Amino acid sequence: MNVFSHPEFDNHEHLSFFCDPETGLKAIVAIHNTSRGPALGGCRMFPYVSDEEALRDVLRLSRGMTYKSALANLDLGGGKSVILGDPREQKTEALLEAMGKHLEGLGGQYIAAEDSGTSVPDLKVMGRHTKHVAGIIEHTAFDGQPSNGDPSPTTAYGVFVGLKAAVKHKLGREDLTGLKVAVQGIGNVGYRVAQHLKDAGAELWVYDIHPKNMQRAVDELGAHAASAEDILFLPVDVIAPCAMGAILDDNSIPLLKATVIAGAANNLLQRPDHDQALKDRGILYAPDFAINAGGIIDVFYERTGASPEEVRAHVEGIGQTLAEIFTRSDSSGTPTGAVANTLAEERFRKRTGVAETFHEQLAGSQ
Repeated sequence: MNVFSHPEFDNHEHLSFFCDPETGLKAIVAIHNTSRGPALGGCRMFPYVSDEEALRDVLRLSRGMTYKSALANLDLGGGKSVILGDPREQKTEALLEAMGKHLEGLGGQYIAAEDSGTSVPDLKVMGRHTKHVAGIIEHTAFDGQPSNGDPSPTTAYGVFVGLKAAVKHKLGREDLTGLKVAVQGIGNVGYRVAQHLKDAGAELWVYDIHPKNMQRAVDELGAHAASAEDILFLPVDVIAPCAMGAILDDNSIPLLKATVIAGAANNLLQRPDHDQALKDRGILYAPDFAINAGGIIDVFYERTGASPEEVRAHVEGIGQTLAEIFTRSDSSGTPTGAVANTLAEERFRKRTGVAETFHEQLAGSQ
């Protein structure tokens, strides 16, 4: 398995592989950049087809977290971890505890949070052996409701805010009544995105690999069920991908009928040049690391004692950031993803003391 010559390797600062035969744990941790602060990013558990697929995912995701935090003006770097395995069949307390021990061994370079296939209770189990986990503190959420630390509601709200900004820019409308949206992935985040859209009057089409998730959206939100083969290619206004990444490629882009892509999934583009391919087709792409930053904003602020109003204001800034990206793209002719990259890179800068302060807050809150 090549690492330094891997196409997704982007001068990552750290990459570690961990195996614990007793529990069956196989995991990879990638730290991309810590120039703004400690690397914070989700711990994903997924039944990857191969080790190569897992490596590719963790390299892409960790880089995306660096850009996400910078674009959201947070004093955090970017990292990610993946556990190879089916979370529904292979996740055990012993496996999670082994993961916590590995995280502790990294000395705070990387802080794990919830992601696909893991939950707040899972992170708490890891936390038995490490203080380097986040998103597990009970607090009052941005909407005034009690939260157990799960950032999914804030992620979903940020995606909704960003989707509205994209619709306003591309379609010239602020009222979402009758807007046709296809939501791919109706999990913790996708379902909440669909809820916001339903409350705003949108008409929904949904697909999820788990039939129960899809049926829930049909029953509770009045959504139309779609197939895996059709969900991206329906004649709708907006596609909201909220599942796995790399779905926008040479095969899918020519078949898209929607004119806006705005969803929660990370790394939607299979290759960077697909950014231009979308622009060439007249499709407005809301860069994923800009639109789905609500969760990392929530996790960051739970450590600072910020008020729910401050969190909401920062999350709603996602719409303003996207509006700037869209405007720059229009004026320069540069695709939106490249514009977002440039904005994020402008914000990479060295800050001393940030990592220590963050970890002091983290340790003091547990």
